[in-house]
Amino acid sequence: MEIPFAPSARSTIGIEWELALVDTDSGHLRQVAPTVLEAVRPAGADAHPNVHPELLLNTIEVVSGVAATVREAGADLERTVEELRAVCEPLRVDLMCAGTHPFAQSDDQRVTNKERYATLIERTQWWGRQMVIYGVHVHVGVEDQRKVLPLLRAMLSYFPHLQSLSASSPFWSGRDTGYASNRALLFQQLPTAGLPQLFDGWLELETYAQDMLHTGVIDHFSEIRWDIRPAPHLGTLEMRVFDGASNLTEVLALAALTHCLVEHFSTMLDEGRELPRMPAWFLQENKWRSARYGMDAIVILDAAGNEQLVTDSLEDLLRTLEPVADRLGCLAELDGVRTIMRRGASYQRQRRVARRNDGDLDAVVASLVAEMRAGRPL
Repeated sequence: MEIPFAPSARSTIGIEWELALVDTDSGHLRQVAPTVLEAVRPAGADAHPNVHPELLLNTIEVVSGVAATVREAGADLERTVEELRAVCEPLRVDLMCAGTHPFAQSDDQRVTNKERYATLIERTQWWGRQMVIYGVHVHVGVEDQRKVLPLLRAMLSYFPHLQSLSASSPFWSGRDTGYASNRALLFQQLPTAGLPQLFDGWLELETYAQDMLHTGVIDHFSEIRWDIRPAPHLGTLEMRVFDGASNLTEVLALAALTHCLVEHFSTMLDEGRELPRMPAWFLQENKWRSARYGMDAIVILDAAGNEQLVTDSLEDLLRTLEPVADRLGCLAELDGVRTIMRRGASYQRQRRVARRNDGDLDAVVASLVAEMRAGRPL
């Protein structure tokens, strides 16, 4: 099976942001995505170019266009969110985002009427019906197919940093799970989800995809749902690590960190330098540690097994990436990572709200809605 990699300008960026539709009065999820999608559809068009349906009727996805800078992609998202807000408010619906809804029950959620989603639920059954989860995906353009897999392997070295920063799913079905990112462990239960296979060459990826198609595991390459994956039809490397972010400032901070890392490693390849690479067993442990402990995780840094507190490692990383951010025009957005570290990741903020309100998760939903409106952590 040949998988052509589309031509793409180096280090262009695109962002996808999955949003929950919640009732303004009760905070419960509302199954009104078709109504919202129809309301924002431009006259004469089949659909809004920047608003897409998702697996569940309580979810819509907002996407940016292909952008040269993180700021440009963010402006796209902001405009589209304002369009959505204008049609949601008369419905008594608020926009909200976190890796999970704090108290939603999966049995109450309805699936979007599409064959691919019906097939997914039929195949995965109970686990498929648990996917009441929300994420942020960041695409970065890669100009040469030969770079894609080395970049993917290098990005995995910073997987726990990205997951810890974005962790926003401590609650599930009304209970505190004890995890910073319960979404990370839920999502990997789907076939082909979770950490990617570690291939050395593109032919290995093509052979894997062919085997998955031949045995009926997938019907299309897009059904390979790895946490980091090539998107060959777009010519990008797609980071799918992140829990849903409650506000645009955090979305752009995560995007800037991703943008800078990919460009940093791409430059290292140009210079003939060796990229970091870690064994699969360390990568798996790092994923679990960051899902469990978030910003308190002690992460494994390299193949030698050296370890460091994730926040200390992030400080070192930000200093390394600041010249790259300056070149890419995203210094301010990258500094948003420090804002997350200073104010706490979303899972920490959500738990603080719950403690202040005697465990009332209605207050947590209200705080997430408020952060969405404010565009920043509160």
